[in-house]
Amino acid sequence: MAMRSQERPASSPGWDPHREKVVPSQDIFDFVKARAELGRCSQHMDRGKNVIEIILAWLRAESRPGEVRSLHSVPPELWIHLAVVACGNRLEETLVMLKSAVLFSHRKMCFHIFTEDALKPEFDKQLRQWPDSYTKKFEHRIYPITFSVGNPQEWKKLFKPCAAQRLFLPVILKDVDSLLYVDTDVLFLRPVDDIWKLLRQFNSTQLAAMAPEHEIPKIGWYSRFARHPFYGSTGVNSGVMLMNLTRIRNTQFKNSLIPAGLAWEDMLLPLYQKYKNAITWGDQDLLNIIFYFNPECLYVFPCQWNYRPDHCMYGSNCKEAEREGVSVLHGNRGVYHDDKQPTFRALYEAIRDFPFQDNLFQSMYYPLQLKFLETVHTLCGRIPQVFLKQIEKTMRRAYEKHVIIHVGPNSMS
Repeated sequence: MAMRSQERPASSPGWDPHREKVVPSQDIFDFVKARAELGRCSQHMDRGKNVIEIILAWLRAESRPGEVRSLHSVPPELWIHLAVVACGNRLEETLVMLKSAVLFSHRKMCFHIFTEDALKPEFDKQLRQWPDSYTKKFEHRIYPITFSVGNPQEWKKLFKPCAAQRLFLPVILKDVDSLLYVDTDVLFLRPVDDIWKLLRQFNSTQLAAMAPEHEIPKIGWYSRFARHPFYGSTGVNSGVMLMNLTRIRNTQFKNSLIPAGLAWEDMLLPLYQKYKNAITWGDQDLLNIIFYFNPECLYVFPCQWNYRPDHCMYGSNCKEAEREGVSVLHGNRGVYHDDKQPTFRALYEAIRDFPFQDNLFQSMYYPLQLKFLETVHTLCGRIPQVFLKQIEKTMRRAYEKHVIIHVGPNSMS
């Protein structure tokens, strides 16, 4: 791929784009408007007003003209909430996923990590060892694996270890309004801020967002093999899931159990008991059943936000990724750890091995381009631009912002 050569400004050796402080921008004001609308739709006007007051007070606080505000001053109501469930041997995968989120994102984040007791100390130790210029961008909270209804051991063994925990997030995270849940094998190739903005696209009934399980019904798993109801013509994949937890907690869901609606927590156990002998993919199947009966509650985002091997291993079939590039990579089927899909593995290893303080172009992007030359014999490797477009755009935007805003246009002559 042809690229302009990078010129690091002489005045900023070892520049790290995430060391810079953040200036409130139009995005903040757009977010205020969106949150107000979200509050109205969720019948939480008082809370919406409080959020606006907090944000405006932050923006109007006395300061000298041109003074910048650090990430530490961002009110919690503006944070991105990211949740993941990690059990067994998923420690490294989870840390690489969180690293990708921190590397490319702008807004402060709160990581909600659900894991087994044995992994808690290592998560805490590893995250605290990251450089200060990155740790200031997030806070992390570690939770035990808990299930509020039914047999915990049965829930824990549903499909992958502990994966069913995501079904209980609306019940556990009572003080969180909205949340992005991702599987451990997900990588962000552009700012998390961008997928978070999709919450603004929800209409008054939508409370969750996922991507289709497949783009072509005739080769999709659900359309060929499912023995239970599923959403749409191909089902949805729950590996990347936006949730408005407030709406989920306040909604009565239509179901196949009783004529009346059921609250989320009250529905989970009887739904599982009815369909447990018919489901294959555990909690994802239960979510498909729920949204089959409540299609008006689901916002479907394009496959570029949950790009999996299925989108290229049978030929390229994600048109949005072909146009825009992959935004969120989902390396299911264990492809980060075997040789079946070397393109996915190359991206995973590039982010895993990137030294935090190095230059992104020199230490990640250029080596990744060279690595991709070794994968052209595979179907996924034949379309490197699909994997590289967003990550290049993200790096270039951060670099140019630094040069133009922080160094100054006059320094470029």
